[in-house]
Amino acid sequence: MNRALRLIRRRLIGSIAVLLIVITGTFLLLEAAPGDAVDAYVVSVGGDASMIEELRRRWGLDQSAATRFAVYISSLARLDLGHSVAFSRPNLDVILERLPDTLLLMGSATALSFCLGTFLGIVAGSRPGSFRDRFLSIGSLALYAVPGFWLGLVLIVIFSVQLRWLQLGGIETIASGKTGAPRALDIARHLVLPVASLGFIYLALYLRMMRVGMAEVWRMDFVLAARARGIGRRRIVLRHVARNALLPLVTMLGLQSAAMLGGSVVIESVFSVPGLGRLAQEAVAARDTPLLLGIILVSAVLVIAVNLAVDLLYAGLDPRVGSSGEAA
Repeated sequence: MNRALRLIRRRLIGSIAVLLIVITGTFLLLEAAPGDAVDAYVVSVGGDASMIEELRRRWGLDQSAATRFAVYISSLARLDLGHSVAFSRPNLDVILERLPDTLLLMGSATALSFCLGTFLGIVAGSRPGSFRDRFLSIGSLALYAVPGFWLGLVLIVIFSVQLRWLQLGGIETIASGKTGAPRALDIARHLVLPVASLGFIYLALYLRMMRVGMAEVWRMDFVLAARARGIGRRRIVLRHVARNALLPLVTMLGLQSAAMLGGSVVIESVFSVPGLGRLAQEAVAARDTPLLLGIILVSAVLVIAVNLAVDLLYAGLDPRVGSSGEAA
């Protein structure tokens, strides 16, 4: 327990600097981008010079960048993410409204890719060089080369347009009135295609990593000793080879959380899932800088939380992690 607490403390202290870098870098990048919320608003509805000046004053865009950054930092200290100019609502309310859909999509895709990819990697790595090893390795390489958005469009054409088995998009049937288990089943049917599109790409990555890791472990001395003692092949595969090859996959699980969050932007747009990714697209289109800053900040917190959970899992698998100030 003390080892886990020390690990959590070190990670949280380091995350403060990470968040400060993310906040500052994002603000400077958005400041360097041309246009602002007033420009996007005027393009959509029109307006004269006096209205533009009034909007800039009302939204605080007439102030200097340093002043607006200081106001933003002081608001964050009060856990206030500001106000969205596009939705005319507090940013925190808008983000929390969309966040569950993104978490559900990412969590399901992560579970699919990690569990199925690990299982197939064990199947391929249990007998390196066999036909099933070569078949799964070539198949995973081909799958990994497919863009996620293209795979999503193909799945839509096959399973939604031609076969009509699954829904075309959205997170659930609009105004269905379903509650409880029927609503959960309806959401699950809507998530099949986006989860498959997002998860299959990373499934191939975990499969290949697990297979390569097991191929290296097979050559280690303790595996040769276990085989010499007459231990069954299945026990060697599951309790010795696969367990040691699993550690790099756990590390990759944390590293891929940011990539999967970025990939969800495209997948949510393809399948019209009202999550953070689609909200970020809407914020960019409206030049809603406060909302976009809030989305990026919440995304950074999510990535930090996932990596912290992965570190704790890694510490449980490897007692050397976090056991001293130099470990991890």
